[in-house]
Amino acid sequence: MKMFTRAFMLVCLLAGITAQAQEPVPAAVGNRPDAPTYGVRGMFPVGTRDLVVADGAPLDLTLRYPALNTDSVDEAIQYPCVIKLDMLAGMSAAISGRALADATPDTTGAPYPLVVISPGFGVGRSAYAWLAEHLASHGFAVIALEHAERVDESLSTFWRGAIVRPNDISAVLDYAEAQTVNGAWTEPIDMSQIAVVGHSYGGYTALAMAGATLNLSEMTTFCDAAEAAGDPSVWLCGLILPYASDMATLAGLDAIPDGLWDSWGDARVDAIVPMAGDAYFFGESGLANVTVPVMALGGTADTGTPCAWGTEMTYNHVASAHRVRVGFENAEHMIFGTACDDFPLFAEVGFYAFCSDTVWDMDRAHDLISHFTTAFLLAELNDDREAAAALTPDAVRFAGVTYDTEGY
Repeated sequence: MKMFTRAFMLVCLLAGITAQAQEPVPAAVGNRPDAPTYGVRGMFPVGTRDLVVADGAPLDLTLRYPALNTDSVDEAIQYPCVIKLDMLAGMSAAISGRALADATPDTTGAPYPLVVISPGFGVGRSAYAWLAEHLASHGFAVIALEHAERVDESLSTFWRGAIVRPNDISAVLDYAEAQTVNGAWTEPIDMSQIAVVGHSYGGYTALAMAGATLNLSEMTTFCDAAEAAGDPSVWLCGLILPYASDMATLAGLDAIPDGLWDSWGDARVDAIVPMAGDAYFFGESGLANVTVPVMALGGTADTGTPCAWGTEMTYNHVASAHRVRVGFENAEHMIFGTACDDFPLFAEVGFYAFCSDTVWDMDRAHDLISHFTTAFLLAELNDDREAAAALTPDAVRFAGVTYDTEGY
């Protein structure tokens, strides 16, 4: 049961010109009055609509984008949340958000860079609505996708995501590119500027899309050292290494590669933001293949993806000229998830720890995560110098945050 509790923590922790000139601007607020510059909501109201990639295995998506709100309609919405946990099978839930369903796109700042959000393992795409909406309010088109996963007590299918998830992201990019080229989308999206943001297994996915390559040989060495040191997180190794042959087969390989696997990266990806991302899949040599700008965020007390296994490993070993590490002191894995106020089901069924943090106020954490992520993406995708200035070491003075950077 102790093993399952830790595993469940991972997966659960794991959402005409005149008319434009008259468009009302939403209140410039964050979750708290002390929100930093880019943690404050942007100038655009946010539109949202659901889509489906029909080619191959269907992929459900939610697109959020800068929108018009000429009638000053209240931006309040309830997103259905897909429950993928077998122990909660049959339950339904909703996550509160701030957006307008099927709103008319605002073309004022178009075209908008594309951000793809990859959720944690067994987590629905609505769980990061708070971040998707925030980015859309600052002038990004944001697609959150639903990876086809279910979570049982043994986590027996966890390994499959290492192979399937990068294919899912490439399928989403192919779909977005086709819809943009053939004019099927009214939302003006810039397919030449693309970032992938992901939490936990979604962080692994972001790294893979940037060119990080699996190296199970190096992962074995890392895991052996962790076991010898009595590292309590060594159970994570058992989710992947025993399934190496199955992974190779699913990837279409005749044998398990001895060293680096082939890359599943996508050259269209220009920047990534892994949040508590599973970097230990790649090892030092696999991470060295990442050269695009990277912002790695994580909690220093994370037991789902420990800092040394994720955020620190990413920052220390990617080859990116622009890289950032943001550490939230004493924060756990769930700091990046939906807060209980917006996702009451977890609190109602006794999983309060999965929608809160024992140290951090979730509103403060989300304001800071939004600030760092928004500034980074504006700097890298929009060449925004003011945003880049907000990432210099002298500009980062937040209690409880540790910070390192190269290139800013």
